Amino acid sequence: MVRFPEVMLRLPDWVEEFVVDEVYPTTEDRMRLAVDLSRENVRRGTGGPFGAAVFERESGRLVAPGVNLVVSAGCSVFHGEMVAIMVAQKALGDFDLGSPSYPAHELVTSTEPCAMCLGATPWSGVRRLVCAARDADARAVGFDEGSKMKDWIPKLEERGIAVACDVLREDAVAVLREYAQTGGEIYNSRGGASSERNP
Repeated sequence: MVRFPEVMLRLPDWVEEFVVDEVYPTTEDRMRLAVDLSRENVRRGTGGPFGAAVFERESGRLVAPGVNLVVSAGCSVFHGEMVAIMVAQKALGDFDLGSPSYPAHELVTSTEPCAMCLGATPWSGVRRLVCAARDADARAVGFDEGSKMKDWIPKLEERGIAVACDVLREDAVAVLREYAQTGGEIYNSRGGASSERNP
């Protein structure tokens, strides 16, 4: 019988100590948490410069934080948004955050989603996406964000997902730059223009 390794998603221990509030009343409060998570992830050396969180949209109750764990977990899909979505779904015991039995949820992310995370957004069931730094900001420090349709915002809105951009953008851009300036690993796939890791 062939045995395969178990795949475990575990947030770094510091996240529980770092997240002290249960409710984040405003969009800016929620984004501040996502950006602070991204900064702390960089400074503690536990992952890349991306943080995210899932909240109940109306109450502002935090359902799940997420940080980028690509390098530390050795898994290319462990982006901040993906981690937040997975933790939220485990917390609720349901793959659909948009179930009628729940309040509407929103995904708040320190950087606009890459192609993978954008694809996961509608499947997660969230009803709102809030972004800080732009795709161009991540690309400016060397990250490969993948191919996204130019009209991704109206396409999400057609599916009933509201989108807000540029919330605390400069704060999030500062984290991306800090990561690059301090020699953080730019972990693109072989298809990424700036990747030399896997020829």
